[in-house]
Amino acid sequence: MMAAYAKRAVRKLTQQDLLYESLRRAILDGDIGRGTRLASSRALAEQLGIARNSVLYAYERLVEEGFVNATRHGSVVNAVKAGGATTPAQLAPKEDSAPVLSRRVRDLPPRRLSNDGAKALRPGVPALDQFPYAQWRTAVERALRELRAHDLGYGDSAGMPALRQAIAQYVRVSRGVRCRPEQVFVTDGTQSSLDLCARFFADAGERAWIENPGYLGARVAFAGAGLQLVPMSVDAAGMNARPEDWRERPPRLVYLTPSHQYPLGSVLSLERRLALIEHARACGAWIVEDDYDSELRHDGPPLPSIQGLADDAPVLYLGTFSKTLFPALRIAFMIVPPRVVAPFAQAHRTLMRQGRVAEQLALAEFIESGRYARHLRRMRRLYEERRDGLVAAIDKHLRGLMTVSADAGGMHLSVRLDAPLADVDVSEAARAHGLHLSPLSSYCLEAPDAARYNGFLLGYAETPPHAADAHMQTLARIMRERLPTAY
Repeated sequence: MMAAYAKRAVRKLTQQDLLYESLRRAILDGDIGRGTRLASSRALAEQLGIARNSVLYAYERLVEEGFVNATRHGSVVNAVKAGGATTPAQLAPKEDSAPVLSRRVRDLPPRRLSNDGAKALRPGVPALDQFPYAQWRTAVERALRELRAHDLGYGDSAGMPALRQAIAQYVRVSRGVRCRPEQVFVTDGTQSSLDLCARFFADAGERAWIENPGYLGARVAFAGAGLQLVPMSVDAAGMNARPEDWRERPPRLVYLTPSHQYPLGSVLSLERRLALIEHARACGAWIVEDDYDSELRHDGPPLPSIQGLADDAPVLYLGTFSKTLFPALRIAFMIVPPRVVAPFAQAHRTLMRQGRVAEQLALAEFIESGRYARHLRRMRRLYEERRDGLVAAIDKHLRGLMTVSADAGGMHLSVRLDAPLADVDVSEAARAHGLHLSPLSSYCLEAPDAARYNGFLLGYAETPPHAADAHMQTLARIMRERLPTAY
């Protein structure tokens, strides 16, 4: 057996090191047990057809590391005990052993991978085949040519000044955000921004209001920071925070998606926006405004932000380029109020590091040149066409089985199941046919609420009308196969 391990290693690698590695692995795996006397160096060298010095080298290392004892009777394998080298069996967790991860991490809601085979109708993924790759590549290549040695060091953790300037100028015009470049902090994505909000603006145990149903990423970030999650109901006018909520369970953070509620699609009314600012100021809360896809609104221009409704509003404004450009870019941003810029910047410098210099400079040039705005205009037209195609396909194939709940803009719409079927069950069945149906019930924090929201979140950015028709025809067949006979 020992020779078999050694031969397998020698075929792949060279003699000395890999003979040692193969013998060490055999001992760790238990294939060469305690008390086994290894073959003499001369005999093993002859058997393997290698130099005797190679065997001596391997044996000496095993002795030095305590795997083998050199005795006058030869090289004898030691017992491998916990505390030194461990066997795979010793590494395996016992049923009654303490968990490896913290309770906060263990209790996080699971997230399904988007590359699990079901790709059609995925929400949150733009039309990547329509991205102006040639223009982007030109911008990146130009940025790389213009890089200098000082650009390769540890720069400002808040991001490249050119990009912060471009973002500030753009959101002032397009979203009515009140900000200067120094208020802009570039991040690795919305999830990174949410993590910063939870870590820098709240302490473990404090309350965080979240929309219910709502964005799973916010739940993950806030729960991971040890915050107490408080689910807030959502209706046609957005998050419905009542006066008694502010009195009885005042929050430290209020997370919401006011311009296109995720996942239901409602828009927070102006009355509620103003009341939110007033109450947040009164109780010292921070409003986390996630403006993830408002640039892609179909029915009219983008809605003004909550942040821009009042001077120095207690709003942490989050934006991302994952939806408007492409997710792998991993560039997003957050805008903080002027009064906290200095302390936030200091903490940010201490804990964070910045990268992707060329991509940031390319993005700044992409925005300032107007190519970003032109790309957005083209995507709005394309997504509106694809939304209309999906709605028409639902009406054609699924009338009586589901109803479109909201379709104002962005890259997805929500639908309500009218048939006596559970959204989770239908989603699992559809996955085998390549359809990614996100159950609305999975976006709810508490089970009683999940029962009220039985439907799906359907992404259409990647789905041309002809494909939408085929997908809805397939979904109709899947659902009808599972309907009760009397339905």
